[in-house]
Amino acid sequence: MEGVDTSKKVDHDLRMFDIAANLSDESFQGIYHGKKAHEPDFEVVMNRARQYGVEKFLFSAGYIEDAVKSYDLATKSEDYFMTIGVHPCRATEVYKDEGTVETYHEKIEKTIEEHFVDKSKLVAVGECGLDYDRFHYADKDSQMAAFPFHFDMAEKYNLPMYLHSRATGLEFIDIVKKNRDKFPTGVVHSYTGDEEELKEILELDLYVGINGCSLKTEENCEIVKKIPLDRLMLETDCPYCDIRNSHFSSQYVKTKIPKVAKKKYNPEKMCKERNEPCTMIQVLEAVAGIKDVSEKEVAEAAWENTMKMFKLE
Repeated sequence: MEGVDTSKKVDHDLRMFDIAANLSDESFQGIYHGKKAHEPDFEVVMNRARQYGVEKFLFSAGYIEDAVKSYDLATKSEDYFMTIGVHPCRATEVYKDEGTVETYHEKIEKTIEEHFVDKSKLVAVGECGLDYDRFHYADKDSQMAAFPFHFDMAEKYNLPMYLHSRATGLEFIDIVKKNRDKFPTGVVHSYTGDEEELKEILELDLYVGINGCSLKTEENCEIVKKIPLDRLMLETDCPYCDIRNSHFSSQYVKTKIPKVAKKKYNPEKMCKERNEPCTMIQVLEAVAGIKDVSEKEVAEAAWENTMKMFKLE
């Protein structure tokens, strides 16, 4: 998939909304692992995404400083939106400077009230949830403590939930069930769970976000087949979660996007070391191929679901 140009950009009647574009990440400032490789290229990246049919973007935030950066980026265009919350892998953030869950909750609400002048940019509470694959970032107790207050925020601001679940059995589901009356709807993004968890998510009337990490194995792709189109959303989770040649879903990818190593940075090509929103077209192609329906049908369903959930219709 790498280094092969394509003369075909997506059809103009395809429109996509990337619900997981982490554009506040340092790589879009040209910084990788603390070292600068090239100049900031946010606008270059966004323009490339538009060439491939991505029209709207959600900058998901996992802690307060990230949310402030995401808000500042979101004010650059009417097509940019953002979230605020504590990612489970950042759950220990709440205890920084001898803080507590309660004081961190207060800081988030203060940030919303004082920094977010345009409240319409904030369209969901999160990213929040549980991640049992990455206890090296945050232990289970910290994650469990940091998750519940998000439901109270969603209730207060009447916002949907932007949720994360990774290898949690049904503990994540149990917590969401107990709080389901507090929020209008939500999406479990970057879904990699099994059929049992998917069934529970759908019964809770939630949406499911799919990206490259959701499409790694044949088993993953069998799960994607079972997601109804009226519950589906698409995302890249960039700069992570690209579809790689080793992924089972790569057989369905048709659009080739040129890449180059960051050491040979060229603004006309993607950096190999990071994913970008332009690869939404590849996620779309993979999901359409797996479900054996047209790209147009998948794109429109995901677009309508996203606009509806985030109250942007």
